[in-house]
Amino acid sequence: MADGKGPGRITTSGLAFGALMAILIVVSLWLFIAKPWWFPTLSSIHGAEIDGDFTAVLIVTGIAFVVTQAMLGYFVARYGSAGKEKADYWHDNPKAEFFLLTGTALILVVLVFMGQRVWLKYYFSGLPENAITVQVTAQQFQWQFHYPGADGKFGRTDLTLVDSVNQIGLDEKDEAGRYSRAGSRRAPPRRSLRRARSRPT
Repeated sequence: MADGKGPGRITTSGLAFGALMAILIVVSLWLFIAKPWWFPTLSSIHGAEIDGDFTAVLIVTGIAFVVTQAMLGYFVARYGSAGKEKADYWHDNPKAEFFLLTGTALILVVLVFMGQRVWLKYYFSGLPENAITVQVTAQQFQWQFHYPGADGKFGRTDLTLVDSVNQIGLDEKDEAGRYSRAGSRRAPPRRSLRRARSRPT
């Protein structure tokens, strides 16, 4: 706004930028509403509430994104310059800063407590009576699941036995290993306690 007053000047470049922001908003909203690429099908009883927290965070950040980008596009399109104007600077507005910081803090606190509630529910609660312990080996873009045998015991593993087929190094000569089984990219049982570990790739 020239000298802090006056209606400004609408320019072609400003309108083009405003149109670009509008397209960005529409495409972004479509991606998250239509969900052409989204999470895989839930394979755990824990997933629904975790996804619910993610959706809540996405809605809050989505609203902030739409509002800020819409305002940016509008002001650039509406208040152009002829190159001769002088900007009007102001340093602070305590009231605006108070409401902005307080509102942001309250929203973040609520989101944090929502996440903590789900975390406490699943990580600090007792196991179901029919829980199965499953060992999970993490790799880049892949998970390896090691299931116990009917007796609840895991077969011995040895890194020297790892190959393209036996990717966790399960020792089939081990008595318990004859009844253990491993799977790649498979979902663990719906009621399971998972022991996670990582393997260098």
